[in-house]
Amino acid sequence: MKISLDWLRDYIELPDNPDELIDVLPMLGIEVEESEEQSSRNLDHVVVGEILSKEPHPEADRLSVCSVEVGKEEPVNIVCGATNFKPGDRVPVALPGAKLPGGFKIKKSKLRGVPSEGMMCSAKELEIGTDDQGLCILPDNPKVGTPIEQFYSEDKVLELEITANRGDCLSYLGVAREISAYYQKEFSTPKISDLGEQHQECPDGYFLKSVSIEGQDCSRYGVWSIQGVTIAPSPDWLKSRLESVGLRPINNVVDITNFVLLETGQPLHAFDAAKIKGETIQIRQAKENESITTLDDVKRKLDPSMMVIADADKPLVIAGIMGSVDAEVDTSTTNLVLESAWFRPGSIRHTARKLGLHTDSSQRFSRDVDPQGLEYAAQRAIDLILEIAGGQCLPKYVCIGNAPREERKIEITQAYAEKICGFDIQPDQLSSAWKRLGFSVTGNNPWQVIIPSFRSEVERPIDLVEEFLRIHGTKELQNNPVVCPSTSRENDGTYEVCQKATDNLVGQGFQEACNYSLRSAEELNSWHPSFEAINLALLNPLTSDHTHVRASLLPGLVDNLAHNQKNLNDLTRIFETGRIFRSGPRGNVEWVSIAFASFAEPNSRQWKNHSKLDFFGIKNQFLSVLHAMGLALPKGNWENLTGLAPWQNDYSAKIGDCHRNKLEASVGILDLQLTKKKEAKGPIFAAEILIDPILLSKRKKAVSFTRFSSFPPAIKDLALVVKRDTPAESVRSDLEKIAISVGGNQFEVDPVTIFDLFQGQGMDEGTKSVACSMRFRAPDRTLSEKEVNQAFDTILKKIDQDTPYELRK
Repeated sequence: MKISLDWLRDYIELPDNPDELIDVLPMLGIEVEESEEQSSRNLDHVVVGEILSKEPHPEADRLSVCSVEVGKEEPVNIVCGATNFKPGDRVPVALPGAKLPGGFKIKKSKLRGVPSEGMMCSAKELEIGTDDQGLCILPDNPKVGTPIEQFYSEDKVLELEITANRGDCLSYLGVAREISAYYQKEFSTPKISDLGEQHQECPDGYFLKSVSIEGQDCSRYGVWSIQGVTIAPSPDWLKSRLESVGLRPINNVVDITNFVLLETGQPLHAFDAAKIKGETIQIRQAKENESITTLDDVKRKLDPSMMVIADADKPLVIAGIMGSVDAEVDTSTTNLVLESAWFRPGSIRHTARKLGLHTDSSQRFSRDVDPQGLEYAAQRAIDLILEIAGGQCLPKYVCIGNAPREERKIEITQAYAEKICGFDIQPDQLSSAWKRLGFSVTGNNPWQVIIPSFRSEVERPIDLVEEFLRIHGTKELQNNPVVCPSTSRENDGTYEVCQKATDNLVGQGFQEACNYSLRSAEELNSWHPSFEAINLALLNPLTSDHTHVRASLLPGLVDNLAHNQKNLNDLTRIFETGRIFRSGPRGNVEWVSIAFASFAEPNSRQWKNHSKLDFFGIKNQFLSVLHAMGLALPKGNWENLTGLAPWQNDYSAKIGDCHRNKLEASVGILDLQLTKKKEAKGPIFAAEILIDPILLSKRKKAVSFTRFSSFPPAIKDLALVVKRDTPAESVRSDLEKIAISVGGNQFEVDPVTIFDLFQGQGMDEGTKSVACSMRFRAPDRTLSEKEVNQAFDTILKKIDQDTPYELRK
């Protein structure tokens, strides 16, 4: 919110050095984001002049020759082309030597043969207003010869950050009240005329026949009727006030409603009474597929969750946010209906976010305006309208509903305040601070403090202590040592696992990335077409690219790799840890994910050729990460992935199921069409680990040391003929199980390894050879050749009996 200090002076006397407020306001809980000078104009040699005479120019019909008193011994002669003045008017006069904004220099000259010793100026020429249709006629007859800078000094504007619970400070009167309480100075509230007679129904002769409220989102609604107004540009003082805080003047009535909004914090809306169909106003929820064209000329689609102000035919206002062009006040308007209301903050917030339409009105309604301030703001606007636009306000007004909040009483004692503050407090200090903030105080220790309706957040005794400290300051707080017991706890299992994975991947040459956790619907549908995207959609997305929570870390990593490749950066290995979301049998689930991706070869030329990354290379990196995290592979065999996005058919594998095993891993090449769509050139190898946090919360068994054998192993190799579509890992696993069962308690069997695969000449069609190596050892001796041969023969028999495999001869 922007605050003009020149405007603020209308309500309270500011300190001699206004910059002091930049330090004071944050102590009151109002942050100052920035300050700026409103203007940098130089008005030297521009003074107040009085027009003594006005004569036609002898050589030009559109020019006048004027005699102007400027505070010198003799009047000066000035030729002028404006027509909106008369003798006796006092205007700004730029004398020779003046340099106007824009660099225009004033000097003595002749216009059509007549000497001119200066220039009478418009407001726009001096940058003190926007009116360029004639001379700036100065009000109140200022003294002739007075430098014009004394009347149009530079204004300082502060950008304030108002917290969500201080809606009362979204107004000049609210900020003035805070400054008044701090400096212990009186602040003035503009006086208003007597309120008219309130009615619950529209009286005879009113512009409206009925006003009604449907639903719970509008608790109080008032309308006033004003007839015979003249719509015209606003006076300079009103334009200047609005322009000082960045608002564009429109016309006198609209400008007055904006002025009162900024002054009091209560939004108002003025309707052209002739444009209200059926002479009816209904506060209701929008209908399905109903639309409205707002004052910014945008057609907006509404839904039943949004509240509108409507006539008998259509909505005229999106309640609390913006009006429509259908009831706009324009130059043809003569009769007005003025609205002042209280809307439920949550309703206005919801509608503003859903439409992406945030206005000065919605900002204040969503911060909970004062429900008791409706009449004051409306009458303040009416007084200004009658003064500036003319007309007459009908003596009766309609106000329906009840205020959702009234004054509240809180009891508090001096002992309680001193206990919280930690220092002694004089009784009159407490009551004085509360009174300066606008609270009423009765009694004496305990006090009964009556909280006005504009302070919705003050509800408890502790809130009153906070209010006192804000105004009193914290200088008397004593520096006492803080004594508290220290606590220690282990890190969350998720953090530990991700940290171990990070350390391992960094050691393998990967660099960490951090991407947005929100992704687009298009990406989710193309990378995970089997997922139900609606289950991962946000109800109120901020942008069209961030509509769904992510189901995988891989798309973000591909974006990173493609971006760096396109910019010729040699970044080919990247990883990320984070949370992802998937749909499960019992609704959405949140899992921990560790994913990493890499190009097969560097993006730049190297002096030494390195072997390209392949499936087994990325699998080895994955196994290293898994081991570093202290996790074991899920039970079962690797499954070849075919037709499962986002993995390339027959070049990827998966093990485990996170829904069933609490751990799942996929390794291989990402779908080439998907990576090409993201402008990545070349295959991208990736691995993705999904972990259910439940797995990490389980207490792990303590690992005890197992003595290893110091005796040498006995090694036996064999080659098995199997069907070509049988995974080699299945063969290895089956052989390892048989070897362990044969060894029993007599000797140990190390993990069986594959050292050769062969298919082709010499093999039957549709078969292949898998060669494995077995290592036997005993903990207490060197195995004899006879023991090893007996075990090997037994293994061959079991292979023949229990498996479809044949020994290759």
